[in-house]
Amino acid sequence: MSLPVVAIIGRPNVGKSSLFNRIIGSDTAIVSDEPGTTRDRHYARAEWNARAFWLVDTGGLREDSSLPMDLEIRKQVKQAIEEADLMLLVVDAQVGVHPSDARVAELVRESGKPWLVVANKVDDPRSTDFYEFYKLGAGDPHPVSAQNGKNSGDLLDELVKKLPPEQEDVVGDDLRIAVIGRPNVGKSLFINKLLGEERLVVSDVAGTTRDSIDTPFTFHGRRMIFVDTAGLRRQSRTEDGIEFYSSLRTRRAIDRSDICLLLIDATEGLHNQDLKIAALAWEAGRGLIMIVNKWDIKEDKGDKTAAKFEKECAEKAPFLKFVPFLFTSALTGQRVTKVLDVIAEVDAERRKRITTSVVNDALQQLLARRQPPQAAGHEIKLNYATQVETNPPAIAVFGNNPEMLQEHYVRYLHNGFREFWGFKGNPLKILLRRKSGSSAD
Repeated sequence: MSLPVVAIIGRPNVGKSSLFNRIIGSDTAIVSDEPGTTRDRHYARAEWNARAFWLVDTGGLREDSSLPMDLEIRKQVKQAIEEADLMLLVVDAQVGVHPSDARVAELVRESGKPWLVVANKVDDPRSTDFYEFYKLGAGDPHPVSAQNGKNSGDLLDELVKKLPPEQEDVVGDDLRIAVIGRPNVGKSLFINKLLGEERLVVSDVAGTTRDSIDTPFTFHGRRMIFVDTAGLRRQSRTEDGIEFYSSLRTRRAIDRSDICLLLIDATEGLHNQDLKIAALAWEAGRGLIMIVNKWDIKEDKGDKTAAKFEKECAEKAPFLKFVPFLFTSALTGQRVTKVLDVIAEVDAERRKRITTSVVNDALQQLLARRQPPQAAGHEIKLNYATQVETNPPAIAVFGNNPEMLQEHYVRYLHNGFREFWGFKGNPLKILLRRKSGSSAD
């Protein structure tokens, strides 16, 4: 990625995620009093004084723990340090210098990269002795309160000074791709295989990913932002506060994405929860690609063909017949990189614009095949149509009594327009509008 990277590191529960949220100006990272809430690297784009950079929130380092998840977090933090151009070592000014702070500082010094010590939880610098953190070896500590934002501007001024010179960015808008699905269907493994590195924590424990994690990636000169999200459970299983907010952020990740990759487990088939997640993305107007993971296991059993699988899915949710399916194995890498070509295709369909004259010609052909059913005592006449939106596409159909048009005929128009132009992988909105100057009959 062309933007510099700033990594926030430190031991658990010193306020790293709170500082992350303060800098980017939103509640993107999950903040909790429970140590270890942040597990993966969490990317977000930030800007200060017209200087943009990637900010990375990391899990809390427990140097003495041998628990598998803590070892994974340590591995991820080390990788974040390797990628970073600058590091913010966050410490708790209320506690003072902790032995773990010194060990994390040693890890940072070994990297040879610039870093700042951020003394968090300093609501009043006059009553807090934060200068003892000078001994960590990064110069003067920077006192802040991530909770209320005190001195955060001064910290950002210093942060920007430490960034490397600006580099030319990839031209064009970022294409945001949310990787969604139920817990433990292989979302993180899929992205790791696609990117060719262990960018995200992969675990057999369902629910390993709790936040939405932004991972930049460039393909054929176009920058894509892959967002690995916490698996969406049924609402009854999200009583825990962290699980609730994870689910909420997954929905927000869908809302701020352009295209969603919905991973489903081929060995389990299409669950009702898969359908709900697909509908959530579709109704939000997002492009959608169905990734059928673990297909190698199904092929070994020889009990299902891809065409049959797609047909069964479309029978459960008719809109899925407009969605491309990709049958993959994140474990072996089978057809994983093919998703990049499919994303490019769905993106092109999403941005497709049809001229008004061509849309009108198509409408006349559809009317010639089947006229709209008339309402009792009212004539229904459709006059013309035009595409009014892209991303996702929308076609407005004008007539004298559009509100009286029956739903099945709207579906007929929808399917007819798709026969002409496809709009593969994207929802197509049909907007019914009253012709200018006409009045209800």
